[in-house]
Amino acid sequence: MNDMVSSTVSIPARVDRVSRVTKDLVHKHDASQVLLTDLTRTGEDEFLITADWTDTGSLIRTEDSRRDDAVLLTETIRQTFPLLAHAGYEVPFGHHLLWDEYRYALGLAALHAGGAGGRPDLHIKCYDIVRRRGVVSALSLDITVLRDGEQLATAHTRFAIQPAAIYRRLRGARGDSAAMMELARSRPLPPPVSGASEEFRDAVLSPTDERDCWQLRIDTHHPMYFDHPSDHVPGILLLEAAKQAARAVRHPRAGVTEAMETVFHRYVELDTPCRVDAQPLPDDQLGRARILVTMHQESKLCFTALVSVARTP
Repeated sequence: MNDMVSSTVSIPARVDRVSRVTKDLVHKHDASQVLLTDLTRTGEDEFLITADWTDTGSLIRTEDSRRDDAVLLTETIRQTFPLLAHAGYEVPFGHHLLWDEYRYALGLAALHAGGAGGRPDLHIKCYDIVRRRGVVSALSLDITVLRDGEQLATAHTRFAIQPAAIYRRLRGARGDSAAMMELARSRPLPPPVSGASEEFRDAVLSPTDERDCWQLRIDTHHPMYFDHPSDHVPGILLLEAAKQAARAVRHPRAGVTEAMETVFHRYVELDTPCRVDAQPLPDDQLGRARILVTMHQESKLCFTALVSVARTP
């Protein structure tokens, strides 16, 4: 699982429309990183959320001319979780959102034709909703991302929700964000993989002596991954690490991550190394290369990703 949380403030009753998405509603401290603009309820458990991709260059930069927009898409989708939880289902602030699974597929033709810009619409259907004591404790989302009628992506995710008291009890000593961040920052940051197409600050893998194996590189000063203190490695960093591992396995062959299926088995902690392994698999029926990426910490499986890489024209 992977967790997202915000500060504790009051939450109004269920709403059918949010005309201005604030940073608290998407669990961000930096307002410039808010990618969502408004929410409209279109059915009992269906929503339309509009995103703004007109100024996103500060989030993720790359030197690779074959820009990979998966991180932008995933951060956009991640921001819908707290927005829907708070504005759509009256979940109080201070509760923790725990990522269980996530998969996506990009519409590469539409993305390449129009670039990662404009104001896409996210059509979201929520289902398999679990409530405990009247508060939502788990739900699944199916998401279709459209821009000017063209499909940019589809995604599915499921996450659970825990009250702060339960989260603290389960996390124990590792649940103190300030202490875990201080501990992580007291240790030297390992070097990035050489020759990566990402800028230095965005490289999340560090080399080891083994083939197709890396150490997770956790830069707690990264402006997006650690926009606010966290007691563990954010899920979006793990997704980016899976993408970079798949690219490293295939280097120097070209290719863009087109789809990914992931499971968050347990938290990746900040106080011990995390091993990242990649294993090439046979191509799928569409001719896409497939790479299985796993992450282990203290010999326990924490994260699994099946990455599908499209051939470039």
